Amino acid sequence: MLPARHRMRRSEDFSDAVRRGARSGARRLVVHLRAGAQTDHWPTSGRDDRAVLVGFVVPKAVGNAVRRNEVKRRLRALMAQRLQLLEAGTRIVVRALPPAAGASSAELAHDLDRALAGARRREDSRTGAARGTS
Repeated sequence: MLPARHRMRRSEDFSDAVRRGARSGARRLVVHLRAGAQTDHWPTSGRDDRAVLVGFVVPKAVGNAVRRNEVKRRLRALMAQRLQLLEAGTRIVVRALPPAAGASSAELAHDLDRALAGARRREDSRTGAARGTS
């Protein structure tokens, strides 16, 4: 289970990760990743701003409420296993696509790893260019 301190709850965090983060998709999901080095401007609300935060978007197109909650639970468990691999302060939004409803946990894990790797590559290339490293 994903610990409470790692759950994204504020709409500002979701918006920032989706709008300013690097995006990468796979067959069953899309990941938006905003690296931790860029979180200095976020307002503090008494919580640890250096904690990795993860949010999930599972639209009605995935299925009924029972199916959406099942997909969300499985994605939470998969992200909990990957928290230690992420840089402090990173914000991640995982958006499930309709094919996620019929996917096994192994298939979701494969897509999640692929999308996370792609988003990290894109974020690294953007932040490297912004810092002036060539």
